[in-house]
Amino acid sequence: MTVVADVLSIDDALARFDPVMGLEVHVELNTRSKMFCGCPTEFGAPPNTQTCPVCLGLPGALPVVNARAVESAIKIGLALNCEIAEWCRFARKNYFYPDMPKNFQTSQYDEPIAFNGWTEVSIPSGDGETETYRIEIERAHMEEDTGKSTHVGGATGRIHGASHSLVDYNRAGIPLIEIVTKTIEVPPAKAAAVARAYVSMLRDLLLALDVSDVRMDQGSLRCDANVSLKPSGSSSLGTRTETKNVNSFRSVERAITYEITRQAAVLVAGGKILQETRHWHEDTGVTTSGREKSDADDYRYFPEPDLVPVAPARDWVEEIRATLPEAPPAKRLRLQTEWGFTDLEMRDVVNGGVQTLIEQTVALGVAAAAAKKWWLGELARAANEAGKDVDALGVGPAEIAEVQKLVDSGDLNDKLARQVFDGLVKGEGTAAEIIAARGLALVSDDSALSEAVDRAIAANPDVVEKVQSGKPAAAGALIGAVMKDMRGQADAAKVRELVNSKLGI
Repeated sequence: MTVVADVLSIDDALARFDPVMGLEVHVELNTRSKMFCGCPTEFGAPPNTQTCPVCLGLPGALPVVNARAVESAIKIGLALNCEIAEWCRFARKNYFYPDMPKNFQTSQYDEPIAFNGWTEVSIPSGDGETETYRIEIERAHMEEDTGKSTHVGGATGRIHGASHSLVDYNRAGIPLIEIVTKTIEVPPAKAAAVARAYVSMLRDLLLALDVSDVRMDQGSLRCDANVSLKPSGSSSLGTRTETKNVNSFRSVERAITYEITRQAAVLVAGGKILQETRHWHEDTGVTTSGREKSDADDYRYFPEPDLVPVAPARDWVEEIRATLPEAPPAKRLRLQTEWGFTDLEMRDVVNGGVQTLIEQTVALGVAAAAAKKWWLGELARAANEAGKDVDALGVGPAEIAEVQKLVDSGDLNDKLARQVFDGLVKGEGTAAEIIAARGLALVSDDSALSEAVDRAIAANPDVVEKVQSGKPAAAGALIGAVMKDMRGQADAAKVRELVNSKLGI
């Protein structure tokens, strides 16, 4: 009997099938209160302490729309080149789930506040250039978030195998904007990279709009990835799956790649794809079945009777438009000029997903070249080794600025700074604590440096002879010997001065 593999190789899958994607990105807004009540939205509060009759759906409680959330929704829609509805309303999306206390979600159905938009993303082409793809936006609509279920007692954190579940309703009712793309069809080998670039671009855009903190690790930005396959060259769409709540750029790319290889294996074996939601497992890099996917009819949408329609005045929409930050392409060109980066350097920054991180670091007083060096060098390497996005390492612009300040003051050199960043990534404490614990401070004692130079000169008479016979470049060997003697904890420029002084050059 032939045993069919669970997945095909990605090359084999893409040779046989064309992937088709649709991305739904959920954005928690940074309003101070919830979508339909006055409860606070602070992250990390004790469970069930930020609730009221409205967000708990108690009988007789009436919702009121958060005006700041509407404004943020309009900002997002305009920034994505959407049309803004002159009149729209909320609907009830009916389904039972323990973390939805009302047994329905107040959302928007056929009348979203923003629709018919577009944006563009760029990815590396493989030859040192970039390729740009247009992403069509179906809609951006307002809704409320659900609560959070924690399943206890199982091995995976999922409900299967758990002994009991806990529900925290603090998140229930927090304002959400769901941004839904139209069908995305790009060259098959580019699909997962385009999806990652799109979510990364949205994060930067939403930060610039100041409508969300977009903390993917805290769930304030998360992506549902719809993937289907069709035979290469065919126009018939396949059955889609929806991988829910993917919460990092890297995971978006990995989850889509995995679904392509999994679905391809099913289809090659003669099977059928089940329209379902799936869970992404970061540790194993696979998706598993969740529940059969519901269609719109299954939710029995009907207009929300307790809320009046939303009708943004056209002059208000234009006032909001006037406050939008510069478009991402224009900002990229401006930053490149301000930072003095070449086209190739700026491409590396954009493709590495660190433009915003460098911008935030420069704002703290760090030179752009130094910020780029750390983000694209040491921290990108650490992120790659850890299998994380670079902004999920636990090291931020403030830490970069603190370490670079020590380099600029001469208290650290680049070699020692790299060890500090290693300690920061490993959670060993603050930069000062790591320097003290690892003994990383530069030796500033002139007498200690002078003694080390004397030892290097005495141990290398042949090098001294070369220097004094008219070959000053040979002094580099002496400097290297001193740096080795001092375990790298010496200022190389100061050592060079001492060597030159002692040898009379």
